[in-house]
Amino acid sequence: MPFDEVLAARVRETLGHRRGLAEKKMFGGVGYMLDGNMCVGVTRDTLIVRVGLDNYEQALAAPHARPFDMTGKALRGWVMIDPPGIARDEDLQAWVAQAVEFVQTLPAK
Repeated sequence: MPFDEVLAARVRETLGHRRGLAEKKMFGGVGYMLDGNMCVGVTRDTLIVRVGLDNYEQALAAPHARPFDMTGKALRGWVMIDPPGIARDEDLQAWVAQAVEFVQTLPAK
């Protein structure tokens, strides 16, 4: 199943024209990098969000969130948000904002 182009466009619009923003094909979908660091992505119809270790458990407790696991081993600090959790623009914007806030704490690559 290809990735959801509509969701990718919504993410792209939410991110806007940020300095250091790059879009790359990955995970069978698309990833959005800020200053060389992965921030958010879309695979199939699911949003991938980098929240960091400190916010990981809280993010997992959110409705429609689950561990980011594409290999059989969850990647801590990352969550996947299923479609109902990002159906409203406000919810998508909140997840993207959380990822951006975390990634801005990282050194540029």
